[in-house]
Amino acid sequence: MRDWAGSTAFVTGGARGIGLGIARSLAKRGVSLALADVDASALGQAAEELTRLTEVRTYELDVRDRERFEEVADETERELGPVDLLFNNAGVVPYATAEQLSYDTWDLVLGVNLTGVINGIQAFLPRMIGRRAGHVVNTASGAGLVADPNVPYVTSKFAVVGLSESLRLSAAPHGVEVSVLCPGPVDTDIVGNTGALHEGLALRDDLVPVVEAFLRSGPGVDEVGEMVLAAMEAGKPWIFTGYDAGPHIEARTAALLDCL
Repeated sequence: MRDWAGSTAFVTGGARGIGLGIARSLAKRGVSLALADVDASALGQAAEELTRLTEVRTYELDVRDRERFEEVADETERELGPVDLLFNNAGVVPYATAEQLSYDTWDLVLGVNLTGVINGIQAFLPRMIGRRAGHVVNTASGAGLVADPNVPYVTSKFAVVGLSESLRLSAAPHGVEVSVLCPGPVDTDIVGNTGALHEGLALRDDLVPVVEAFLRSGPGVDEVGEMVLAAMEAGKPWIFTGYDAGPHIEARTAALLDCL
């Protein structure tokens, strides 16, 4: 097992959900934490919990804000030391099919789910390359490998998968590892959080119980945190939280090959 004790991790969306689960797993291993989130209250609660285990800094950050991201990166490394582990995890889960699309929806979803990942990479990857060490984990989704009708969300997550696969090839010669997390259902409050923070992206009332029941059918965030670190230790390029996507990936692959 790799020993990360004494290293520093930066986690976006780190105050809740999968980000918090990852942070808890890192804290148990003696990793110093920089947690970034748009929810100041949740950041405070996460810090209160995790400072019992390790050194923690929190930053209120909208990952779309490129200038602020760079400032936070500088501040993190001044206070905690070089960031060895980067988790670009912040995201929103909107729902918009073809007839519901708008420029505002595209801008917000791609801004958080894709540009937020890009901003994290640009803020920290050059530093990792300079030190010839580091591991980047980008959170996509099973919907980044198999499409459903939720157009902007699927678009953003497919992009994160492609970005991560390409970056893994490009960064490897510089000593930097890259993985992409493609969770299936995970028991989080992401539906409610998305609607609360971005009212225009809230799910229709009739869909909320169905989606929330689906998410509750999956593992909890602490279990996912351990899955992520185990996969990183094993050097896996793709990280899954269950076999839910398996049959769909098989069917998609077969359909692709049939079209060659």
